[in-house]
Amino acid sequence: MDSLIGPDTIACMLPDTLNRFLGQGTVEETIFPCAGEAPAHLEELGGIGILLNTEGDRLRQEALCHAEKAWRAEEEAVKKKMERIIRGKRKYEARLGAFEDAVAQALGGMREADVPGRLHARDHTVYKENPAGITDRLGWLDCPDNMPGKIGEILDFVEELRTEGVARVLLLGMGGSSLAPDLFARVFPARRGYPALAVLDSTHPDAVLELTRSHPPEDTVYIVSTKSGGTIETLSFAKTCYNLCLQALGPEKAGQRMAAITDPGSGLEDLARTLRFRKIFLNDPHIGGRYSALSFFGMVPAAIAGVDIAKLLERARAMAAGTWPGNRPAVGENTPALLGAAMGELGRQGVDKLTLVLSPAILPFGAWIEQLVAESLGKEGTGVLPVDGEPLLSPEEYTPDRFFVHVRLAGDKSRDKEVLALEKAGFPVLRLRLEDLEDLGAEFFRWEMATALAAWRLKVNPFDQPNVEQAKVAAKAMMAAFLKEGRLQGDASAFEEEGAGVLTDAPGDSVAECFPAFFSHLVPGKGYVAIQAYAKPRPEMDQALAALREKILKRFHCATTVGYGPRYLHSTGQLHKGDAGFGLFVQIVEEHGEDVFIPDGPGAQTGALTYGILVRAQAMGDRKALLDGGRRVFTVQTGKNALLTMDKMVRAL
Repeated sequence: MDSLIGPDTIACMLPDTLNRFLGQGTVEETIFPCAGEAPAHLEELGGIGILLNTEGDRLRQEALCHAEKAWRAEEEAVKKKMERIIRGKRKYEARLGAFEDAVAQALGGMREADVPGRLHARDHTVYKENPAGITDRLGWLDCPDNMPGKIGEILDFVEELRTEGVARVLLLGMGGSSLAPDLFARVFPARRGYPALAVLDSTHPDAVLELTRSHPPEDTVYIVSTKSGGTIETLSFAKTCYNLCLQALGPEKAGQRMAAITDPGSGLEDLARTLRFRKIFLNDPHIGGRYSALSFFGMVPAAIAGVDIAKLLERARAMAAGTWPGNRPAVGENTPALLGAAMGELGRQGVDKLTLVLSPAILPFGAWIEQLVAESLGKEGTGVLPVDGEPLLSPEEYTPDRFFVHVRLAGDKSRDKEVLALEKAGFPVLRLRLEDLEDLGAEFFRWEMATALAAWRLKVNPFDQPNVEQAKVAAKAMMAAFLKEGRLQGDASAFEEEGAGVLTDAPGDSVAECFPAFFSHLVPGKGYVAIQAYAKPRPEMDQALAALREKILKRFHCATTVGYGPRYLHSTGQLHKGDAGFGLFVQIVEEHGEDVFIPDGPGAQTGALTYGILVRAQAMGDRKALLDGGRRVFTVQTGKNALLTMDKMVRAL
């Protein structure tokens, strides 16, 4: 090897040769100093029948044959070892029935068009010719790589809270800022020595009062979480909680009980600096809210709850690696692409009710998937409806518009029999297995990428939400009218029954008559029913909503969803007004008890609006937006006997 060293040259060595050279060789330029002698040597060799080109070709062919044989043997050995490792360990399984070929073709088309690679390259033409609202919303692709560098900053903050003995953290957010934190608070077991994490994402006065009273400033830190810094619900919560800190601790200490997660330059950043919040986390502004679980918006509350965020991000990076251009995952499939191709192609063919079947231990994960899929894909007259939390029934109860995804923890077999029955009945089924709770980090990225890829198949931009503003504009108009006239518009009941007011165009003058008649508008095999509850979230209300949902499902065999308002406005609300228009909407508007004023500003002792007015305006605003879009809405203003009224609705069916 000593005589083969020179610039712009490559020498290949076996490991043994390399090791001997490292111990005995001399590294210096040796080829060119002797180059002048080469022609004479070559001429002499030619004279005795040894031709350089001929011998070189022969040696090269021998080397290539030897290398190819060794490579094939190595490839076969690796393949067999992979099969041994993977056998029984595969984390996904697709049984798509009659749609196997169609999804395979969609997946092939996705690969041929290099859609994952173009996404990683920030190619906006995957979706639209105009880059606006696309290229500035792809920062989530970098979270698995970039966020590990932020772990130290996050853990330092958490350690401060623990050292000070902070017992509780109340996160104030909505939609993309609250759903991942809510998952971490409810799914992962509480860790000793870490603050108890809770989330406030309801403007119903009863919910606001319950959570603020159970989280006093003396032992609570409030985290205001909003990307834009202008979300009305979140800023209202922030002003309310800051006032609590002022009253309990005084102006010098109030800001120390507050922290913020927001984008650089947002109104919240300015407010937090003015009020001297103890910490401000500035997120990558190129990440949309529903794609932010692996950013500060998800990782800060996760760390507060004691979750190992390093593991979450490690699992996310492993999942992301399978989608990188040119990479081949160890399992042999780009599983986000498989899920995305299935969602997109089945959605195109009318199998657009993505029904989630989750292990009991990870049920809150469904609400996060629901927002991601509904708000990303439900627009321009198309969409995929995620169905979360619906009771799992026998196959004959379902219409052919269903696609089932079973996400379960390893060892949980509680739904296996029912899912197998659905598969045998011909419904498309995809199974995803999590080894442990930390695998949720991988699932965040899997579903984000899959949704982005499904959007390519559906020809929509997954990063905008054009119809969300409709309900906001209508609600703002109603609040402005209230300030001027002292009443909410569009609040007049079609009739009243035992203290409940009903707004509907269905025939009849009682719930027993008009509620069943409302469902005559349901289109079999295409329609769905969305129940929207503007009520205080609580177990009793959960049970009442579940009973109403199950009754509708069994009677009309249609997909059903349930969402608490106003949270669903930042989730499925986009799809409700942006899809093909086959949804029916049942609004439950519960009267509140004690009302709470919304401060006009931090420190203000009065406010022109209350949470009671805000939540009522949001309900009526969304009703108007749905009606303006040609949707059918049945609204019940229940009074104080919400559970009794809902029981009457169930019995009417």
